[in-house]
Amino acid sequence: MSRKTVCSLFIAALLLAGYAAIPGNVSLAQDQHVAPKASSVVKPQLFASLDPVPRGREFQVALVIEIARGYHMNSHHPSDAYLIPTTLTPQLPAGFQLLDTIYPDGHSQKFSFSPDKPLDVYSGNVTVKLKLQAQTSAPLGPISIPMTLRYQACNDSTCLPPVKLPVEAKIVVGSADAKAQAAHPEIFGR
Repeated sequence: MSRKTVCSLFIAALLLAGYAAIPGNVSLAQDQHVAPKASSVVKPQLFASLDPVPRGREFQVALVIEIARGYHMNSHHPSDAYLIPTTLTPQLPAGFQLLDTIYPDGHSQKFSFSPDKPLDVYSGNVTVKLKLQAQTSAPLGPISIPMTLRYQACNDSTCLPPVKLPVEAKIVVGSADAKAQAAHPEIFGR
């Protein structure tokens, strides 16, 4: 046997024996880039514009998305039809109406996989807003509004699998004459 074959067999035996799993030891697996889970690249937070939300009133829910450094996701209006747009889809409970969904503009950026054509993407922090109305039939008290954030996160060389991430807005519905307090002016005051 050649020296190269013996070394290869020795490394394979060590890997099978679990040697590579001991901290501090270098393994072939450590040399390969291990992609993070797509859901760990994005951190969403939900905020409501009023507390409580009076029946019959319009209000907003904002999804603030923090995208990990070095990653981006396609904007709601991606540059090409084959790219997966970022979307936020609420599953509204009875007594609520969706009036509008407001997506921010993306920004143009070139990547190594698309050097000639910039892509319309989101990176850093992004806020998507829903304009909603609590109808006069909305149930009083605490309410959860489930939503699905759909996106595909990519870095300069790799795209992670598309994700449908469940998120949930929590609000309190008050009577029509409830005194609503404006909440989170740093988000809704803009």
